[in-house]
Amino acid sequence: MVSEPVSAEELQLGEFGFAGDDHVVPFDVEPLDVRGRAVQLGPMLDQILARHTYPEPVARLLAEIIVLTALLGSALKFDGKFIVQTRSDGPVDMLVADFSTPSAVRAYARFDEEKLAVAVAAGNDTPEALLGAGVLALTVDQGSDMQRYQGVVPLDGSTLEDVARTYFRQSEQIPTEVRLGVAKMVLPGAEGSHEHWRAGGMLVQFLPTSPERMRMSDLPGGDGDEENDGSTHPDDDAWQEALVLMATIEMTELVDPTIGAERLLYRLFHEHGVRVYPGTTILDECSCSREKIRTILEGFTPEEVADSTENGVIHVTCEFCSTAYEFDPADFD
Repeated sequence: MVSEPVSAEELQLGEFGFAGDDHVVPFDVEPLDVRGRAVQLGPMLDQILARHTYPEPVARLLAEIIVLTALLGSALKFDGKFIVQTRSDGPVDMLVADFSTPSAVRAYARFDEEKLAVAVAAGNDTPEALLGAGVLALTVDQGSDMQRYQGVVPLDGSTLEDVARTYFRQSEQIPTEVRLGVAKMVLPGAEGSHEHWRAGGMLVQFLPTSPERMRMSDLPGGDGDEENDGSTHPDDDAWQEALVLMATIEMTELVDPTIGAERLLYRLFHEHGVRVYPGTTILDECSCSREKIRTILEGFTPEEVADSTENGVIHVTCEFCSTAYEFDPADFD
């Protein structure tokens, strides 16, 4: 049963209604015509990053991509998949994460160990430097019977936040603001300290319903000749106020489990009244299976089967979840 929307100011931390880790929380601020989603990732993020033992700079980058994918993919209103992928010439030449409805997320990173070591030693280990130049593609896949929709934006030394803003400005033409945060914590334990990854993010969009705001010059089809970048508008300061409030968010607030998504939303928008809705669970789940891999292998030529055989066995390891599969080459004669 779906509960009624609950105002964040009506709840106390720990009471029913707080989504907690690994849940995307939709919200709206009606007086500002702002809607959005917020998320804090904990255990599921740890599982994904620990599976591959990524170096810390790579783990931070992948965590940002996972947060962005969770924020965007959880908005899908149909059965499908949302994919975020980078291709670039930096030490981390590929990041990929996908969200499969209703709640499954998987992700992995590919990087050059030698190039990464050189970059770190030289102090060029910011996320944008590790990515280098290339592209970021955001793909909506509605299944084999529907055409994919894809938006591509350049990676040009900007942060992932900036790249996401560019995507929405160019592809969606919706004024959008994105904040992302990642932190590695070292927590004490009975057997010594252990590392724990956390990440969080918030996305807000300006979706006015009043005729006056819908005619604003920074919206598609609006009045005026200003560039449609969602940054300024002389007619109304609602979106500008939302941007100013978003700019006050500290990275620690995005990842702090004692704050939580709802409490952060209250801090930002309590003067206007913020309404939160039931959250979407985010799970670390891979879509690979023995049957799917077998189907792929059945399409191999005899030469490809032979090339894939080692010591009389075909070994296949999923790049996302690291699950290993073995097949008998004779099954594909």
